[in-house]
Amino acid sequence: MEVANRGDGFGKTATIEMTSDGGLTAMTPDPPLLLDASIWVAAYDVDDRFYDNSRELTFDSALNAAALDLTLFEVANVVAKRWGGLTIAIELSRSVAKRCAENFVTVDPELIEATIEIAAEYRLTSYDAAYVAVARRHDWTLVSTDIRDLVSKGLAITPDAAV
Repeated sequence: MEVANRGDGFGKTATIEMTSDGGLTAMTPDPPLLLDASIWVAAYDVDDRFYDNSRELTFDSALNAAALDLTLFEVANVVAKRWGGLTIAIELSRSVAKRCAENFVTVDPELIEATIEIAAEYRLTSYDAAYVAVARRHDWTLVSTDIRDLVSKGLAITPDAAV
């Protein structure tokens, strides 16, 4: 049996299993990668060590991507403060929403509860814990450049590990 990953040209990938005679046996969509705000910011910061891999994650439509509504606020905040570019902050926030439209998660009461529990367990901010809660809820892989708080605790992977 041969396994291949294929994109459909619309930001979806799937794992296809084929028999030795070329027959299709299964086609399951690959789960999206949950990209936190640090990935989106790194994709626009040429000095960031994860710049190239973050750009691949954010621009390659063959890779499934997901975002949390919180991501829009975080991206806008960092970009406006770091570069003083309100226009860039707006454009990047729109890019996040468009790129992740089919896998865009909004906060709900159960997510808040899970976030609080994860924040207490791992000593995280509620912002970081919210990403972890979403990743767990949907069985997605969280991708972040936050080595200290997320990657080192096994809660996320780095962009280079994701591509």
